[in-house]
Amino acid sequence: MYDSRGSRSSARTRAAAVVLGAALLVAGCSSGGGDEDPDPAARITQQPKSVDPFWVNPEGNAARQVAAYAKAGKKAEVEQIRKIAEQPVGEWIGPENPEKEARGFTEAAEKSDRTALLVLYNIPRRDCGQYSQGGAADGNAYRDWIDGVARGIGDRSAMVVLEPDAVLHLVDGCTPDEFHEERYDLLKGAIAKLKSLKNTKVYLDAGNAGWGHPDQIFEPLRWAGVDRADGFSVNVSNFYSTRDSIAYGKQLSAKVGGKHFVIDTSRNGNGPYTGGDPGQRWCNPPGRALGETPTTKTADPLVDAYLWVKRPGESDGQCKGGPKAGQWWAGYALALAEASK
Repeated sequence: MYDSRGSRSSARTRAAAVVLGAALLVAGCSSGGGDEDPDPAARITQQPKSVDPFWVNPEGNAARQVAAYAKAGKKAEVEQIRKIAEQPVGEWIGPENPEKEARGFTEAAEKSDRTALLVLYNIPRRDCGQYSQGGAADGNAYRDWIDGVARGIGDRSAMVVLEPDAVLHLVDGCTPDEFHEERYDLLKGAIAKLKSLKNTKVYLDAGNAGWGHPDQIFEPLRWAGVDRADGFSVNVSNFYSTRDSIAYGKQLSAKVGGKHFVIDTSRNGNGPYTGGDPGQRWCNPPGRALGETPTTKTADPLVDAYLWVKRPGESDGQCKGGPKAGQWWAGYALALAEASK
């Protein structure tokens, strides 16, 4: 199998996301550690909108780690983890309360005059039974879930990365043939529903620079409805360099009508890991670093944004000493930050 499994960021923090979405909805918080916070060192601020229009979640795992390190007087660690905490990262919508979560995140972003970055990862038979297995019970459940996400977003500004690996696993043989037609239909339906919203951009996931060749995936992307999307995403939760990701994306763009794309740069500062078991290089590899910070000011006009879709510091799965997929791992987060420029 190809090393696409790095893009399975999570069978994510479901319960935590539900609680957070509800908290954001009720509190309407738009900046962390306000006047009520006794420790200024723990405060989290937004990036300048002119450079980075995406919302920074002041209650994310990295922000909480900053607060914990500040309370413990660990100033050096505070400054390292702040590199993560003060950048916008993808909010992965859970399966149980999609409308509440999507509303909570987009309302909080709106209060900060920013755009929410959402990741939808709930396709039936997700991840082919690997670390992030799961997803909606069936097609109808998925359609209901997408409807809930759309209601939650409403007219507020959102950028959506749609279903990491869903198309790729139709190509690499991981998803059985009998489920292909349904998956294409679900993805087309999701794109149509989300693009019916006033201020939502949608990028359908298209793998990464290391798994294969654009010739293998451009037709499946079309069958999945990429023509109606704003573009596609590459390198989600993976480690390929921005340069290689741009090259891959441009080759693919040329085959799908010149579509634009976004790149996950969250952990690609040192490129891919080349040691150890080739089949596990995607999973919590050592020696990696944060990549370019999220921005819409990129190196190529076809690249709409560099994004941190994968949340740096959250585990890829129970390998190399890591916790379950999607769980926060402070030691790994610190290593990513310390290795970054």
